[in-house]
Amino acid sequence: MNSPIANADLIATFKRAEAEAAHKSGLIKAAAAKGPRAIQMAIETADKAAKRRDAYAKNLAALGVELKD
Repeated sequence: MNSPIANADLIATFKRAEAEAAHKSGLIKAAAAKGPRAIQMAIETADKAAKRRDAYAKNLAALGVELKD
């Protein structure tokens, strides 16, 4: 049996990772004026944040928790 507190913590962590991924994606636009290396670094950072978000979503799905968009 899954602990409701553990599920709540995982959901909160997922929500933070989701917000971070959205923020990092927005930074790509801000980096556009700084040149191609800055754009590449922003893209890599956004990709890592999206992977973390997806990993948390997968863990939640494994627990049977469904999040609505």
